[in-house]
Amino acid sequence: MPTTPRLFVSAVLSAGRAVALDEEQSNYLLRVLRLGAGSEVRLFNGRDGEWAAALSAAGKKAEVTPVSQLRVQPPPARPALTLLFAPVKKDQTDLIVEKATELGAACVVPVLTQRTQTRTVRLDRFRKIALEAAEQTERLDLPEIADVASLDAALAALPSGTALVFCDETGGARPAAALMADMKGRDAALLIGPEGGFTPEERAFLRSRPGTYPVSLGPRILRAETAAVAAMALWQAVCGDWG
Repeated sequence: MPTTPRLFVSAVLSAGRAVALDEEQSNYLLRVLRLGAGSEVRLFNGRDGEWAAALSAAGKKAEVTPVSQLRVQPPPARPALTLLFAPVKKDQTDLIVEKATELGAACVVPVLTQRTQTRTVRLDRFRKIALEAAEQTERLDLPEIADVASLDAALAALPSGTALVFCDETGGARPAAALMADMKGRDAALLIGPEGGFTPEERAFLRSRPGTYPVSLGPRILRAETAAVAAMALWQAVCGDWG
């Protein structure tokens, strides 16, 4: 049975209030999926829940009209998860953003460390990747994609009380799962370093920072994208909404 197309829109969603789709969305519905007037589409905007809508115009640009609400918008997930990561090569960075969205990160922050290889990022591309991942995974909101920041600035911008879980390839004071079990209910930020890891100076700074917890992700040195996925999955299993 074909899956009903699901799209993110920025417009307000309410019964009978038509929503004009952009050119890319219109092309997807009308020319890729070949839908006609009356076809069902699901819409969400991160504020008004999810709606069943009918394709009500099929010219060059599609228009859809919400008919009935399928899901009510829940409050923001608590505790909240932020991912701080040093950008790597393009495909691997794209994967990190996609998986962070799938795994429920509330905020994704590209961070410049001393060994960060890719220092220029395209936030518009990250937001598109996050949007598509949210559409495909039944998520009702989008993560915030923050502007690229230095390590110091990114840490200073964390909300007060956020626990920083520092994934240290040289080993942590405790295994990650054991430490996370003690921080249930606390907002957390996971910090993933670049290829080549953090410098000794950065590691010393992080270990001396209040509210920062170095952890080990096991006996193997993980690639940056693997570490990001592993740490987020572990946090969701221990502290997040998987339970």
